[in-house]
Amino acid sequence: SWLQSHGFQVGSTKGRTVLEFSGSASQVQEAFHTSIHKYVVNGEQHWANASDPQIPSALAPAVAGVLTLHNFIKKPASHLNPQAVPAKLIPGKKPQVSFPESGGTVNALSPDDFRTIYNMNFISGISSIAVVGRSNLYNGGQDVGNFQSVFEGGQGIFYITVNGPDPGDLGGGEEAEATLDTSWSTGLAPNSTITLVVSATTDTTDGIDLSEVYIIEHDVAAIMTESFSACELYATDAQLAGQSALAEQAAAEGITYIVSTGDDGATGCDDPNVAPASFPPSVNYLASTAFTVGVGGTMFNENGNQSKYWTSTAPISETALSYIPENVWNESSLSNGLWAGSGGASAGNIQSGAGTTGGVPKPSWQYGVAGIPSDSVRDLPDVSLTAASHDPYLLCLEGSCTPDSNGFIYVYFISGTSASAPSFAAIMTNVIGSGRIGLPNYILYRLAATQAAYPAQCNGSNTSAFPDASCIFNDVTVGNNVVPGETGTDYQAGSGYDLATGLGSLNVTNLVSQWNTVTFNPTTTSISLGASTITHGSPMPFTITVTPNSGTGVPTGDTFLYAENSALPTAFGAFTLSGGSVSSSTRGLPGGSYFVIANYGGDATYAPSMSQQSGIFTVSPEPSTTKVSVLTADQNGNAIPFTGGPFGSFVYLRADVAGQSSQGFATGSVTFTDSFGAIPEGGMFALNSQGNTATPNGVFTFDAGTHTISASYSGDPSFNPSSTTQSQTFTITPGFLATVPSAQSTVVVTAPGGSGVTSVSVSNSSGFNGTIALTCSGLPSEAACVFSPSSIVANGSAATATSSVTVTTKAATADSRSPNIKFFAATFVMSFGLLFSGVLLTGKRRGTSGLVLVFLLLLLTIVPSCGGSGGGGGSKGPPPDSGTPTGTSLVTVTATSGTTVSTTGFELVIQ
Repeated sequence: SWLQSHGFQVGSTKGRTVLEFSGSASQVQEAFHTSIHKYVVNGEQHWANASDPQIPSALAPAVAGVLTLHNFIKKPASHLNPQAVPAKLIPGKKPQVSFPESGGTVNALSPDDFRTIYNMNFISGISSIAVVGRSNLYNGGQDVGNFQSVFEGGQGIFYITVNGPDPGDLGGGEEAEATLDTSWSTGLAPNSTITLVVSATTDTTDGIDLSEVYIIEHDVAAIMTESFSACELYATDAQLAGQSALAEQAAAEGITYIVSTGDDGATGCDDPNVAPASFPPSVNYLASTAFTVGVGGTMFNENGNQSKYWTSTAPISETALSYIPENVWNESSLSNGLWAGSGGASAGNIQSGAGTTGGVPKPSWQYGVAGIPSDSVRDLPDVSLTAASHDPYLLCLEGSCTPDSNGFIYVYFISGTSASAPSFAAIMTNVIGSGRIGLPNYILYRLAATQAAYPAQCNGSNTSAFPDASCIFNDVTVGNNVVPGETGTDYQAGSGYDLATGLGSLNVTNLVSQWNTVTFNPTTTSISLGASTITHGSPMPFTITVTPNSGTGVPTGDTFLYAENSALPTAFGAFTLSGGSVSSSTRGLPGGSYFVIANYGGDATYAPSMSQQSGIFTVSPEPSTTKVSVLTADQNGNAIPFTGGPFGSFVYLRADVAGQSSQGFATGSVTFTDSFGAIPEGGMFALNSQGNTATPNGVFTFDAGTHTISASYSGDPSFNPSSTTQSQTFTITPGFLATVPSAQSTVVVTAPGGSGVTSVSVSNSSGFNGTIALTCSGLPSEAACVFSPSSIVANGSAATATSSVTVTTKAATADSRSPNIKFFAATFVMSFGLLFSGVLLTGKRRGTSGLVLVFLLLLLTIVPSCGGSGGGGGSKGPPPDSGTPTGTSLVTVTATSGTTVSTTGFELVIQ
């Protein structure tokens, strides 16, 4: 409305906002928003690019501002079937399952099945995996523990590390993603240590980015797995450069960084739930760096011969008999969405002219294998594993695998490259063992290039013969990842490498046994420091030298510095060698006393190596500043300053801690205080990996009155304590807030005619008086809400009251009426009469109208006698009633008192 009121023309093209403007630069600056990717100047359309010469110079800053605001939240690369499947636990045996007869699902993967199919039938390696997360787990990780107990007969070692404020269990796809990644990492690598790192998303930073930074800077594990996707096409230059630098540091540290390629075929910017695709082709830029392993998806092809590959018995574990032929995963259709394995060539972003320049340059290791395009850019994926809902992965979710009194549990089906990535991470534990290798692509591509059997004898799509027993890679040669609406690409599977499945899937036993056949020249790394004591943020000169142990060659690649034995182990920087050494300085050393070590990540010729410890190095803390912000969200979800609103307003408290040098990020905690009283959600929060903290999900229950917010920082070895010098004030007016508890946000009615129960809590502020009435809307037909009590009385004191909500439904009734001859007679007379009267009414003679009236009166006397309920018979019951339809509805609960209204809701599922 603002745009239109200022003479702006607003439209959309394929889901992108198109803005035509004639206003001033200041108007454009205010109007532009993250959803705008195109603009029109003098009738011509352009992509938002501040360097475009056709933009009037006065408008360039405004357009540049758009690009800095693009901060799309990464999307999970998984697809959960919401219908749980019952299974029977039998002591000493694997669980028995009853698969649904509809939907075509016949088989599902347990860890044992995965091991059989990919020849991983041995004890997994002892290593460590860090899982990138944005949501915490249900009930402290109960589902992961249950998954281990049910399918592995024991407990794997897993931890949850919260980086900053705990976002809690976010539910839905976020919870399912965190559960999937952790469960399958532990399920396939039970001897390894798995750590889920969880970070709350802030108003400026995706929690996924925060978790990535934490894992890499604190060197959490030897392997890092990430199952999220973000399209390269609409990323900013800063986002692409930042992701590449982060992955480069991980590789230099020796971290094997694994990322799923995505679930929407070649159209990585589209929502896989929605077909046809509306955006141009793009890869997932989280996977397309030169320092990550991109894992794509395949789909098993039993070719109608289920018994050849699966047992016919009921257990859901150990039913796979052998390797199963694989095609490209592609289950996309106009009715099913875009679900397909993602892959393609890096093409850069809009700013750099996607499709022509700006893609990630071809890495030195991506060569030598038949099928690799000569396109000068990074190609995805590198390897692939099963990802289809055709034979989905099993999952325990929200306590579903806790047995009831009869020994029954419920398992969920989940699919997507989100399952492929943690599974590959578990495979890599067998390769890495207790050591580190960094980026494994140097070896993966060398193995494929040097194995004589590959690809000719390793056709993994052949339904008449298995790949040769010596094959490391199962070459997928059938299918493509083309989805409805896609234009400009046609990624077909073929012999050798392809842009649909990469090198193919894996024979894990052969991968492990052949890994060390690829050798690198050993090296020695040394470091010298230019000082022994500094204040945090001051420059510290250093020199790192890497020399080959034999020969006269010169190692290339990256090194990094590592603070060992510090209070919080920290890795920092990636320093590129030049002529085998690098002399530079860093301001990133953390506070404390510790040893400094240099690590060389290796290259295509030379092996990684680590230096000896330096002498003890001491960094004293520097002064810090603490700033507090009070924010809320506008109608588009953007953070804006908050100065006041009614009770129940969303209030977001944020504190930022920084040192005078602007180097590094503070750790520790911040305590918020309120002049009004206690902070409703608690006042102390840990800082995240960017040195800020917030009430992670906001506060809705600040009481009516004026609040003044301050904050104090506790300090750490790098930064001294500090407190805010400027507080923030806001005012809350009296009112009330209705909420449905998250644990009761879904009501399930097992069949029409049954009922379900939830509840609604109504919190009122001080100073609010009145009766608050409760109603439901959005219910399916012949369903109703019954509230007990039906209203809540507020008496001016802050209080919370709860009303139970019972949802009633109606079962279908059959047609109990029997036909009778008088009904047909009446129908005949009525039909004849209407026809006759129609003829008369359309005649030309006015005198016939009296006859028409006489006839109609006759009909009125005949018809009731033919269809009535008198002694002559007739209907023997009410008409049929189809009852409440099955399906899912979003039900809105409305609380009303005078002109004050608060709404909440729940999901109603009628089975």
